[in-house]
Formats: sequence, structure tokens, C-alpha cells
Amino acid sequence: MIIPIIFLMVGLILVLKGANFLVEGASSLAKRLSVPEIVIGLTIVAFGTSAPELIINTFSSIAGRNELVLGNIIGSNIFNLLFILGVVGLIYPLSFKRNSVRKEIPFSLVATLVFFLLANDRIFFKLHVNHLSRFDGIIFLFMLGFFLYYTIRLTKHKETEADKITVYSLPKTWLFIALGFAFLFIGGKLVVDYAVIIARKLHVSEKLIGLTIVSMGTSLPELATSIVAAFKKRSDLIVGNVIGSNIFNILLMLGISAEISPISYDVVFNLDIGILVLGTLFLMLSMVTFKKKILDRPEAAVFLVMYIVYMILVISRK
Repeated sequence: MIIPIIFLMVGLILVLKGANFLVEGASSLAKRLSVPEIVIGLTIVAFGTSAPELIINTFSSIAGRNELVLGNIIGSNIFNLLFILGVVGLIYPLSFKRNSVRKEIPFSLVATLVFFLLANDRIFFKLHVNHLSRFDGIIFLFMLGFFLYYTIRLTKHKETEADKITVYSLPKTWLFIALGFAFLFIGGKLVVDYAVIIARKLHVSEKLIGLTIVSMGTSLPELATSIVAAFKKRSDLIVGNVIGSNIFNILLMLGISAEISPISYDVVFNLDIGILVLGTLFLMLSMVTFKKKILDRPEAAVFLVMYIVYMILVISRK
């Protein structure tokens, strides 16, 4: 039991260090290319921090472990939305730009609703089984292509950043980004692998592992990156990272996983998707109340309470 715990701690250290490298490199790259930080967060950082989910889900799909695939994706998105935004919102109130409020967050909600629609074949399409087919995977990947096209178009609109960003030499910038990706990937995989080993020694079910330990472990890069960015007061990078990662998790992860092997869907996950939808709607509501387009500390506290309640529900029903 001691060796898995040691490897788990090593993974955590690598994740934290990788997050710092990635924030520094991504910010420097954004400044050098005159690209808004939110675009970097929605693409490079979001994809990099989603790498652990992609690897775990690819192996899980090949092995036909559908509960782990779905639990990882849904659990990660709930963790990103409720826990990460809750934690960083308490550290530093997050300001959201107009595009985030009007486009990125609603797009994340639409992606979640499409997931719910396509997965519940018995309810909406009167089929005998609930599953995500390869055609559904194509739909997810098409939506991802549209999202990437939209983020690229954002680069045409200049935005100014009040925060002072350190601009490194081009080789050092790319070195930071490469090291960030490498550390996040290796660290995230170590955390997940050894967290699962520890959980199995404690006789925990695979579905619960997917929704809790695996989803939290694969979301550590998003958490670490967002915490580092919060102390640097870079709201754009946090918002782009969290919302972008949620969109990537559904559209890219489910898209690729469904193409590898159709995913059977258990209606038990409808409650979890409902929590995700509810949290996204609350985030949208918080953007138009009190201090508009700002997630302040009381609202962030609500997110954390929602996550704690959700964890209690998940553990109690398993």
C-alpha cells in the first residue's frame, strides 16, 4: 500500500509543476502572437490538460469498460465546473468576458444536452438499448470542429490584458509548453493508475471509481492550472481552461471513444448529467446577478456546496 501512495504523491507533484510550466508558456505564447489568452485556454491548455482523460478513455474503450469511460467524462466535467470554479472563485473572483457568457458557456451546455439526447435512445428514439453509436461519435467530432473554428475566429478580435505577462524567448516558451504537457500527462496518469490500485484494494466499485477517483485524478491538471492562474489573477486562462476542457471532454473524448467502440449507456448517469446541466445553468445565472459577468466568492461557495452534496449522493447510491 505504501508504494502506490508514493507514486500517487509523485504524480501530484508532476501535475502541479506541469501546470505552472503550461500557464507560463501559454501566457507567453499568447502575448507573442497577440492572441487573446482565452483562445489559448480554450484550445492549447484545454487540450493539454484533457490528455489524461483522452488516454484513460482510449484504453477503457478498447477494453469495453463503458462505465469507466462515462464516469470519467461526466465526473470530470462536474469536478471542473463545481469544484474547480468553486475553489478558484474563493481565491480570486473570476471575471468573464462577453464571449464566455454569451457563447462558450452556452455551447458547453448545448454539448451536454446533445450528449443526454444521443445517449437516451429508449426515451427519445424508441430503440431497445441506450448507447452512443459511431454515428453519434461523428456528431460529437463535427461539433468539436465547429467549436475549434469559432475559437480560431476569436483571434481576429484584439483584447487587452491588464495583467503583466512575462514573455520568454521562443525556445523557452515552447520548452515550457512541452514540459507542461509532459509533466501533466505523466503525472495525471500516475495519479489515476495508482488511485485506482488503492481504490481496488479497498474494494470500491468500478462505476464509483469512474465518477470519483478517476475523474478527480484526470482533472488534477485543470485544478492545478486554474489554481496557479488564480494566484496570478488570470481569469481568462481559468475560464478558457475549465469551459474548454468540459467541451473537449464531451466532444473529443466521447467522439473518439464511440468511434473505437460503441458505448452502452446506463440511465443511472442521467442524474449526473442533470447535476452538470444544473451547475451550468447556475453559472449562467450568476453572470447576470449582483456583479454581472463576475463569479464572486459567495457564488463560488455555492458551487463547492453543490459538489459536496453531489459527492454524498454518488457515494450513497453506489
